[in-house]
Amino acid sequence: MRKNTKITAAALATAALAVGLTACGSSSDPKPAGKADGAKADESKALVVAASPTPHADILKFVKDNLAAKAGLKLEVKEFTDYVLPNTATEQGQVDANFFQHKPYLDDFNKKNGTHVVPVVNVELEPLGLYSHKVKSLKDIASGQTVAVPNDTTNEGRALQLLASNGLITLKDGVGSGAKLSDIKDSKGLKFKELEAATLPRALDQVDAAVINGNYAIEADLKPAKDALALEKADGNPYANFLAVKQGNENDPRIQKLAKLLNSDEVKKFINDKYAGSVVPAFGPAK
Repeated sequence: MRKNTKITAAALATAALAVGLTACGSSSDPKPAGKADGAKADESKALVVAASPTPHADILKFVKDNLAAKAGLKLEVKEFTDYVLPNTATEQGQVDANFFQHKPYLDDFNKKNGTHVVPVVNVELEPLGLYSHKVKSLKDIASGQTVAVPNDTTNEGRALQLLASNGLITLKDGVGSGAKLSDIKDSKGLKFKELEAATLPRALDQVDAAVINGNYAIEADLKPAKDALALEKADGNPYANFLAVKQGNENDPRIQKLAKLLNSDEVKKFINDKYAGSVVPAFGPAK
């Protein structure tokens, strides 16, 4: 099995200044996926998918090792450690697809960056959770303590909604998933620190508590279903993570094969067995 390529945000950012992200892969990378919207894809070429390491790349590796060959799909997984470069690489055709994000984040990203990335199929949900190394329950979080939250627009709003639903803060009336710190009506004396989502697990020793995305919690050996002081509910949750492509590539036969495999009974069993409730299947069309 070919070793998956691991790409850090720092390395790609440096390369991007010189070659416009052409350093996303080696000289053996496929031609840009977005070269001609609607053009017929070469099904003999490997489908290159950008993914966060956990759980997204893990799920894709399971598909690659156990399901792809039988479906006639060549699959290559490239791991990214941030929330920006997978969409940029997909837009510029350095990868064929990505799997790491939810719809509110993608909508915000496309609006701010002028990109044209679209969802294909929902796969799973990673409940956002509140964690702490310093307190053992919600009732121990008190006035004067500091809570860290993600600094990107959609995940910060999601974090504040989690805190509000658990009585730690009160938000202004009518505030939805786009809530900002300025929308807090009553902080109950809490202080807040905005940090990049990927750094939040490492900040747990510097703050009293932190709201952490499920994938980053798992990577930090936290068990959301067990360790979180508060955890999002899965029912009716709009934050399912999906397979995404540049607009115009939705009907690439390789994408359609992968979408079907990602919503298979085998993948559902893999998610349930491996993550025990910390990641939950959320299959179906992505809109």
